[in-house]
Amino acid sequence: MTLKDFKIFIALLISISGYSQHKISGVVTFAENNQPLSNVEVFDKDSGKKATTNATGYYEFETEKAQINLVFFSYEFEVYETAVTSTEDIEVNAVMKGLSVALSEVEISARKEKVFELSRLQDVEETAIYAGKKTEVVLVDQSMANLASNNARQIFNQVAGLNIYQNDDAGLQLNIGGRGLDPNRTSNFNTRQNGYDISADVLGYPESYYTPASEGISEIQVVRGAASLQYGTQFGGLINFKMKEPNPNKPFELITRNTLGSFGLFTNFTSISGTKGKWSYYSYFNYKQGDGFRPNSKFESTNVFAHLGYQFSENTSLTGELTYLNYLAQQAGGLTDQMFYEDPYQSNRTRNWFQVDWLLYNVKFAHKFSEKTNFTFNFFGLNASRDALGFRSNRVNQIDPMSERDLIKGDFNNFGFETRLLSEYNVFEKKSIFLIGAKFYKANNNQQQGPGSDGDGPDFNYYTEEFPNYTNQSQFDLPNLNISVFGENIFYLSDKFSVTPGFRFEYINTQSDGFYKNINTDAAGNVIFEETVYEDQKFERSFALLGLGLSYKPKKGVEFYGNISQNYRSITYSDIYISNPAFTINPDITDEDGFTTDLGIRGNFKNILSYDVDVFSVFYNNRIGFAQKVLDDGRIFSERGNIGDAVMYGVESLFDLNLKKLIGLNSQFSLNYFINSSFINSEYTSSEKSGVTGNKVEFVPEVNIKTGMRFGYKNLLGSVQYTYLSSQFTDATNSIEPSLSGVIGQIPSYDILDISLSYSYNRFKLELGINNLLDNAYFTRRATGYPGPGIIPSAPRNWYGTLQIKI
Repeated sequence: MTLKDFKIFIALLISISGYSQHKISGVVTFAENNQPLSNVEVFDKDSGKKATTNATGYYEFETEKAQINLVFFSYEFEVYETAVTSTEDIEVNAVMKGLSVALSEVEISARKEKVFELSRLQDVEETAIYAGKKTEVVLVDQSMANLASNNARQIFNQVAGLNIYQNDDAGLQLNIGGRGLDPNRTSNFNTRQNGYDISADVLGYPESYYTPASEGISEIQVVRGAASLQYGTQFGGLINFKMKEPNPNKPFELITRNTLGSFGLFTNFTSISGTKGKWSYYSYFNYKQGDGFRPNSKFESTNVFAHLGYQFSENTSLTGELTYLNYLAQQAGGLTDQMFYEDPYQSNRTRNWFQVDWLLYNVKFAHKFSEKTNFTFNFFGLNASRDALGFRSNRVNQIDPMSERDLIKGDFNNFGFETRLLSEYNVFEKKSIFLIGAKFYKANNNQQQGPGSDGDGPDFNYYTEEFPNYTNQSQFDLPNLNISVFGENIFYLSDKFSVTPGFRFEYINTQSDGFYKNINTDAAGNVIFEETVYEDQKFERSFALLGLGLSYKPKKGVEFYGNISQNYRSITYSDIYISNPAFTINPDITDEDGFTTDLGIRGNFKNILSYDVDVFSVFYNNRIGFAQKVLDDGRIFSERGNIGDAVMYGVESLFDLNLKKLIGLNSQFSLNYFINSSFINSEYTSSEKSGVTGNKVEFVPEVNIKTGMRFGYKNLLGSVQYTYLSSQFTDATNSIEPSLSGVIGQIPSYDILDISLSYSYNRFKLELGINNLLDNAYFTRRATGYPGPGIIPSAPRNWYGTLQIKI
């Protein structure tokens, strides 16, 4: 869009006048102690939800209606209703009483059903804009998933189109992709916790080795496509883990959950929470251990999270958070296709280990300058490391010779801040909302590869003197700097239609300073060639990303939405500096770019059917992937590099049918049926690689379905879920025949059946479940490196049981 076009567009927007609006605002408090109540839903009984109270109990919204029936709702309080008649700004405060009896989970679900529409983000939340974007909110507290092991296919069962790696039975790492994006460690999404980054390095190594404990998460916000404008440049969008908040009504609350399961699984989750005066806190401790479903796959994990908040005044707050994770996992290694079909749960690697040490910290300042202007400042940082140790030959069926092991160590030290200002203003008496923000991010990382010990245990020290001729040796300092400025503006052209243009300007400076060694030996192990190659590189680039979102709400419970947004992905140092026996790297590899579009309809039909259906497309330039290359001597090997331009397009949908209301069951019952599906086509439209143009894009199952029933009677709840994914390729040449390493080849179609039950009584809750009830042997991943290389099988049938006590 040229500057002239933009001026004409703005003039058009300004010229549109509207009806006079007035504001309704107020504070909601608890009757017993006059303390403010957060997360109270405020809605108009006729037109739907309007606002949610913040930490100070404050809410506000604008309306053109002179008469309105306001309802104030929260799970733990009696519903408060009041009628309001006014054509001017008015203050409506509410005092809510505690429930005289404890509700069952089914009754809570029934109360929610009468009030809420779809689980999606509002147009504006605090200092973020979501109007016109495809947003989905996973309400973790209401999930029947196996939370103790972070079972992603159950937790994300209503987020359409996700492709999920499932290769451990403890949920130590989250691996999700979608729309043709590699699921490995969720690296194609911007992953955040309470709004701040948690991956290793947002630019240089955006892999998520840390995943919050699901038992400590209140909701997971997924923003697809257009998230590049506010949260980064990624093709996938945003995944934000919103942690549970302090209990605003008690000075102390304790919840403890203990889980036993198959293969020696034991987990403990214990949280404390409360509010006293202006102080509030929430903290949890999470411990996991198990033997794993394969030999040589035991693990132990410790995770601590702490949140402390102070409310200076109704308009000003300060919070601090600290997260620590440490886990050690033995890795059973990858399999060839023949090994998998002989015994999918075998292992011939006894000395492979993986260790993660993760420390996150965050300070957030929030201030409300006025009723129309909010400001937030988020400072965050990471001190972390991840160490991978093992024997990982290209021939994964080779017996371990018990010699020195390959050791890769990464140290991540980064910090940054993000500041946002959101303000509401009027253009010819019609509301508009403006957001401007900036982000500063600086990282100083180190990557080293060399010889590890020839022992069996998790010894993460280098043995360079003992093994001086080890071929894979390198060490690099990898600093980078990122400065971003972003902005969006919602123009409400009418009460039903809004337009949200936006931009993001990026400055990226990535550097590398270090060396790698080339060492060749003869059959006897004697060095016949050795050189040390030093590199000192600096790569600066700056660019702007643009986007546009549209939203049309013709009537209550129906919204048409659409958006288009540019995307960008810089190459990571794992793309360049890791020596891997399973593949080589093209030295000319470079950044990727493209754009994403969505067009859909979502809504709620009389609380009987909630739905979200959209068509999407992703246009990908210089896509990075694997292609098979044939050498002059006839040998075939895999090369990672820029494959070419690609397009992915398809239909995603979610339908959730409230059978209880449809057939007229009473409030003691709950009964829902849902189906979540995506149908995707893909194609490489151009490529300089031979035999690639016209091929399917890797990591794109053409059919992806999750469907199931949720049911309950009083305090007994249950769910049944069926998952099916069609086959998918793992390289751009669409290889069906697997490689010797098991890295390249097709991932066959698979299906899984999961069942879950829970029963609550007073302060106790018992959860039981069986995952992969049909005991299907399948795999979702061909790993290029750790924990492989090769096929990484998924878990067989397994059970779990959780006892929760709430004090």
